[in-house]
Amino acid sequence: MKQTAFIEIRAAAGGDEAKIWAMDLMRMYTRYAEKQGWKYFPVDEGTTRIVGENVYNELKLEAGVHRVQRTPATEKRGRIHTSTSTVAVLPKIEERETNINPNDIEIQFYRAGGAGGQNVNKVSTAVRLIHKPTGLAASSQQERTQIQNREIAMEILRAKLHEIDQEKSRSEISSHRDAIGRGMRAEKIRTYNYPQNRVTDHRINKSWQVLDRIVDGDLKRVVKTLQKRMK
Repeated sequence: MKQTAFIEIRAAAGGDEAKIWAMDLMRMYTRYAEKQGWKYFPVDEGTTRIVGENVYNELKLEAGVHRVQRTPATEKRGRIHTSTSTVAVLPKIEERETNINPNDIEIQFYRAGGAGGQNVNKVSTAVRLIHKPTGLAASSQQERTQIQNREIAMEILRAKLHEIDQEKSRSEISSHRDAIGRGMRAEKIRTYNYPQNRVTDHRINKSWQVLDRIVDGDLKRVVKTLQKRMK
């Protein structure tokens, strides 16, 4: 089944090293997408859209806090630092599935940064949508027109609002254990220990001694194990 998922990765604790870690995580997921034959499209800084067979089903358990333990390149004394980044995995939600009042949306236009062509960088084609009741924001800057970027930003915003509704429903009808089993975003789900070349998923208490391969996109073993253990 062909699916679309948005991966949003944000640096958390750890300053500049957390920002580097967020980029490393995005590379890990895009490399995995390549290995799976999926297509991916950068949407905005820290956000990528991935399209392919069972994309959301395979990646949804990646949502949460990812912790890294390693020695940064700028560390002169060789000390190991701990940094974190958050990963959100959002499915594409059709317009009919969630109702958004147009009056609740603030629209901002700005110039796209980085590569993208003369038109993209000289004209305010990038779009940021702010949902005023919740403060949630979604943006897109990679497409060449405001209309295209607005459509993508709206898709992301619908997904975020849908996620909030789903979490509220789960908190009302599910136990705490059930919520953990779904990989809530605030949960520290995984640690990547570079000195020991080890990745540990805390939800299932499982480790893999092939960190170098995993961060290079060899996630299949992790994804399949989680799917079996977290049904």
